[in-house]
Amino acid sequence: MKEKWSALMQKDGAKTVVASLLSILIGLLVGCVIVLVVGLTNPGMGAAAAWDGIRLVLGGILSTGRDAVGNLTFGFNPTNVGNMLFRATPLILTGLSVAVAFKTGLFNIGAPGQYLMGTAATLVVALSIPSTVVPAPVVWLLAFLSGILAGAAWGAIPGLVKALLNINEVLACIMTNWIAANLVTWIFDGSNWRNLEENGKTGYIYKTAHNGVETAKWGLDTIFPSSQVNWGIIIAAVMAVAVYILITKTTLGYELVSCGSNRHAARYAGINDRRNIVLSMAIAGGLAGAAASLYFLSGNTEFAWSTYQFLPPVGFNGIPVALLAASNPIAIIFTGCFMSMLNIAGQQLTNLTGYNEYITDVIIAAIVYLSAFSLVIKMMLDGQKKHKTSVPAAADSAPVPGGKAEKGGEDA
Repeated sequence: MKEKWSALMQKDGAKTVVASLLSILIGLLVGCVIVLVVGLTNPGMGAAAAWDGIRLVLGGILSTGRDAVGNLTFGFNPTNVGNMLFRATPLILTGLSVAVAFKTGLFNIGAPGQYLMGTAATLVVALSIPSTVVPAPVVWLLAFLSGILAGAAWGAIPGLVKALLNINEVLACIMTNWIAANLVTWIFDGSNWRNLEENGKTGYIYKTAHNGVETAKWGLDTIFPSSQVNWGIIIAAVMAVAVYILITKTTLGYELVSCGSNRHAARYAGINDRRNIVLSMAIAGGLAGAAASLYFLSGNTEFAWSTYQFLPPVGFNGIPVALLAASNPIAIIFTGCFMSMLNIAGQQLTNLTGYNEYITDVIIAAIVYLSAFSLVIKMMLDGQKKHKTSVPAAADSAPVPGGKAEKGGEDA
């Protein structure tokens, strides 16, 4: 059994999985410690509240509330699971956006700006085309494709700057993020799509349900009643599989990865490195734009038009999603769901205990931060493997009875 485990741990994929799982466990442990310390030091809470908080951190998605006595109850909660899948949809796609760039040696920190441009294009198309003239499914498809194209176009800008001027893509992405924020604000500031029907909602754009353009649920609302889930999660999973096939099974994917491994060697081999850099960032931007499209085409989400004050956190959250998955497109489906599950657990912690919303944000931030340590843990596992393999090598070089060294001694 030990030999099988040792052989398994020599595989790069196995080490990646172990490193990611250890990072998740460490992050959850830190979150539980924070909850415990806050609970025990707060006079209004105590050990019982701290224990409830720890259970919700670990299994909040399965929380069904409190019983008549006030004790926490757990079980399958279809509403929580459905909302988790809904919130995981944009995380999966922004994680893919970051992962595609990682695979080609680029760091796409511009996903928030690409997400914003995808949002703007999606909402403009979905709300400006009357669904009474054009069928709603056709409007939905046009809006979805518009979001992808807008994100791709915005992502190609840092790619062009990198390919033609060799300017670091991180700097270019940071600038395009804030340009996108102000540009989107300008687009919607004087538009007719600001919500004037619901009181207090003038700072928001109409939901796409206003125009009858919504992502189909096709039975998911029956499986997960009272949740926001729709077929967007299925589309995101299909896109993840498509990205996996592109990266691992196609000539284009080979060229992209080759450019990421060594741009100069790829150019020497006849690969157009400049084209592939731009194409990589365009694909990454298109995935971020798709994330925005699927989120706002759900029909039950609102977009705040004054975006210049902040950048959407879902764009940045794609970074830990990609890190935890080691940029594997299939694994990103699961890490995106995990990050969404943390969000649901934090919501349950706020609703069912005395912990406020800020402590849940701290817990989620700690887990997100520690997700980056998956790479460090993998490096440690690699170092341990090298150390183990060096010991037998040293043993093999030692003198053995009957060997040349011993015979030489006899001759002397």
